[in-house]
Amino acid sequence: MTGAFRRTALHWTTLLPVGAFLAFLATFGRDLPGWGVTIVAILLGGAVLASVHHAEVIAHRVGEPFGSLVLAVAVTIIEVALIVSVMAGGDEKSATLARDTVFAAVMITCNGIVGLCLLSAAIRRRVAIFNPEGTGAALATVATLATLSLVLPTFTTSHPGPQFSAGQLTFAALASLALYGLFVAVQTVRHRDYFLPITTSDEGAGEVVETEEHHAAPPSNKAVVLSLSLLLVALIAVVGDAKAVSPTIETAVQDAGMPHSVVGVIIAMLVLAPETLAAVRAARRDRTQTSLNLAYGSAMASIGLTIPAIAIASIWMTGPLVLGLGATQMVLLGLTVVTGIITIVPGRATLLHAGVHLSIFAAFVFLATSP
Repeated sequence: MTGAFRRTALHWTTLLPVGAFLAFLATFGRDLPGWGVTIVAILLGGAVLASVHHAEVIAHRVGEPFGSLVLAVAVTIIEVALIVSVMAGGDEKSATLARDTVFAAVMITCNGIVGLCLLSAAIRRRVAIFNPEGTGAALATVATLATLSLVLPTFTTSHPGPQFSAGQLTFAALASLALYGLFVAVQTVRHRDYFLPITTSDEGAGEVVETEEHHAAPPSNKAVVLSLSLLLVALIAVVGDAKAVSPTIETAVQDAGMPHSVVGVIIAMLVLAPETLAAVRAARRDRTQTSLNLAYGSAMASIGLTIPAIAIASIWMTGPLVLGLGATQMVLLGLTVVTGIITIVPGRATLLHAGVHLSIFAAFVFLATSP
């Protein structure tokens, strides 16, 4: 092989995903000692960093908004597989796993990631600039998906408890798929210009211009295929290693006297770490629109792909499937939607907007640990 290929094979962005994946295979179904958990956690962090690198290579090749879809959909598909595999085990605690994971993903993306991105952009440029048409459409889709899938089950009466009947679950699954598919079509084809990155002009405050990747030639097809393969390996390793360390996390949460749902929040944070880093890096490069595409796209994918998958899996799964949110969770979701609207409508955000979103995220984390 050529020297370039050898250097690529020995680069950290190749070695760490492979090492993390091998750790996942070696620890699958096993209880780990303390040193084993430490090693897996280090490899998990390396896989997160590598996945961000490979996602950026692919995004540079395919352009926006296709690039932001790659990481969001890839992570969500693997996350869905993790949820279904855990729920298929039939543990009584798994009844609320889908709800807790999806809600955590919505709060992390719509407040945590959005807040960090606006903070990074506002610190760098004083004002974060983005396209309100595209971002507003994304938030509207997230709000509708979350309401249909997570709020309505609390109020329906066909089935006792905060659960859907079989027919209602089927409708929610089909509606989620249809809305997500429609959004992707609008984002990538019909109104693609609404989701292209814009930046502050160097010549006038408040003026916006579209940006293009002129600074470097797009990577070759061979490099893109390699990055796509390593991205999938890294993401599988992230989810697998997160599951490997989850017993330790669960024990720590239990010893601390916190609710079991905190485990789902921590795992969701680990799984969404690649998207968080990619979004913040985009914001620091004055590409706030790209970072918001990642954040809201991840929230949409988490709901639009998880609910249909759970609906199919429920055919053979036993036990209840609790999807309805509690009162505190619905208040946080409503506050997130209202605040998101106020942030997005002007197409410009400041440090205050970032602080508000991060405050809501902090409230979510605190109330998850101390309900």
